[in-house]
Amino acid sequence: MLMDPISQGTVGAVFAQTISSKKDIVKITVIGCLAGMAPDLDILIQSREDPILFLEYHRQFTHSLIFIPFGSLFLSLIIFPFLKKSISFKVIFAASFLGYATHGLLDACTSYGTQLFWPFSDERISWNNVSIVDPLFTIPIGILIALSITKRNKKFSFLAIGWVIIYLLFGFFQYERAYSSAKDLANSRSHNADRLTLKPSFGNLVLWKAIYQHEGIYFVDAIRAGFQLSWCPGETIEKLQFNDHLPALDLNSQQAKDINRFRWFSQDYLGYDREKDLVADIRYSMVPNEIEPMWGLLIDRDAALSQHASWWTSRHLDQSQLQKFQRMLTGDSCGLNFN
Repeated sequence: MLMDPISQGTVGAVFAQTISSKKDIVKITVIGCLAGMAPDLDILIQSREDPILFLEYHRQFTHSLIFIPFGSLFLSLIIFPFLKKSISFKVIFAASFLGYATHGLLDACTSYGTQLFWPFSDERISWNNVSIVDPLFTIPIGILIALSITKRNKKFSFLAIGWVIIYLLFGFFQYERAYSSAKDLANSRSHNADRLTLKPSFGNLVLWKAIYQHEGIYFVDAIRAGFQLSWCPGETIEKLQFNDHLPALDLNSQQAKDINRFRWFSQDYLGYDREKDLVADIRYSMVPNEIEPMWGLLIDRDAALSQHASWWTSRHLDQSQLQKFQRMLTGDSCGLNFN
C-alpha cells in the first residue's frame, strides 16, 4: 500500500515551486511532482515465486534519507536532456532534490512503515499521524499549486507548505488524544495493554483504529476524536503463536521463514485466523473496529519445505460496511464517552 501518488506528487511539486522563477514555474512544478512520486518505483521489485519480496523492498532504499541525493541525481539526468535549452542542470537537480526529499518523510507519517535510516537500520518508521489517502490533506495543496501557476506568485506555494505542516501537526495532536483514550479504554477493561498503537482510518483524522495486546489477544476498537472523545467497541483475534497455531510447521521451511519476514514488515502485529489458516496483518481493515484484514499469508500445511506461503488480499467494502464506517465517523454509533 502506498501513500497515494497524488499526495506525493502535489507535496513534491509545491516544495519545488519555492525555487522557481515565474517563467519556469510550470516546468519546475512538473519536475517536483515527478520527483515526489519517483521513490515508489520500487514497487517494480517483485517476484511471482516470492510473495514477500515486494514487502521487503517497498519503502526501503529508495525512501531512505541517505538515498535522496542519489535518487534526485538519477531523475535529473533523465529530465535534463528534455529541458537543457531552458533550465540549467543545477536548477533541475535542486527541484528534483526538494521533491524527492518529501517522499520518505511523508510516507513515514503513515502507519505502513518506512525505512528512513536504511542501510544503517531496517526499522520501519511510522508516525501514524495521517491516513495513507486523505483528500482533506491533498485537495487544498492542489488548489494552491494551481493558483501559484496561474497567478505566477509563489506566496501560494508557501501557503500550501503551511497547510502541509499544520495538517500533519494536527494529526499528531489527534493521535495523542486518541492514544490517551485508548489507554483509558484498556484500563476500563482491567487490561494491561502490553502494546498499543493507533492509526487514522481512511481519509480523516477523526476516527482512529486502536490495537492493543493483552495476554496473547489483540483487541481492536475505534476511537472517535471529535470535540468529545468516544469509542466503538470492536473485535479480538489471537496473536500468532507458532506452537499453538502451527505446531506441525517446520521452522526451517520456507513458509515459516515467510511468516517471520512478514512479522518484521507488520511490526509484529500478526493475528491468526484458524478458519482460513491465515496469518493476518491486523493493522489494516476497511472498518476500524473490525479484524477482517486487508492482506496476509495463507498457510498450506501440506506444502513442500521449499514452497512459499501464498499472498492473500481482500479489500472489498460492501454497502453495510460503508454505512457502518459513516455512522462511526459522524458519531452516530460511537456513544461511549471518556469525558
